[in-house]
Amino acid sequence: MHDSIDIGKKIRELREAKGLNIKQLSVAVECTPSLISQFERGKADPSISMLKKIAKALNVNIVDFFMRSMNDEDVITKVQDRIDIQLKRWDAKIQSLVKNVTNKKMQPFYTVIKPGGGSHGVYTHEGEEFGFILQGELELMLNDKIHKVRAKESFYFNSQIPHNWGNSGKEDAVVLWVITPPTF
Repeated sequence: MHDSIDIGKKIRELREAKGLNIKQLSVAVECTPSLISQFERGKADPSISMLKKIAKALNVNIVDFFMRSMNDEDVITKVQDRIDIQLKRWDAKIQSLVKNVTNKKMQPFYTVIKPGGGSHGVYTHEGEEFGFILQGELELMLNDKIHKVRAKESFYFNSQIPHNWGNSGKEDAVVLWVITPPTF
């Protein structure tokens, strides 16, 4: 695997590339400048919903916070080349199964969610999501309704529906997850 990416450093790089100061970004994502500063210094991990807000304000996708470089000739992604999208508070390891989502219509992930792990917050975005549970069980909340999706079962939903996901089981939940268009 690659060495882990410093999410705070990437937030700062992308913010500075857009010519925004911390206060301007905090206004755009509706939080305090202190919280943005904590993220950038690695003193706090953002939730997925907060990372989505930051990505939207910076006009990037969540995966951009974790990417190093892009190469359109990358057709095969080997296990050791998967890009980890992971923050401690999620208790989930999300790996991009493609190295570059530029000009792609889908964004596939291999996701391992530890017991008690999950998105820890409701969020929405454009597009649709499909998932296939390889192992364990996933709790998927759509519009306040909880759906239990078990091994060898799949799900499909419109991503504009407020959603949240987690693992309330005793073993890791392993999910092959695809979103379209790439917005994560």
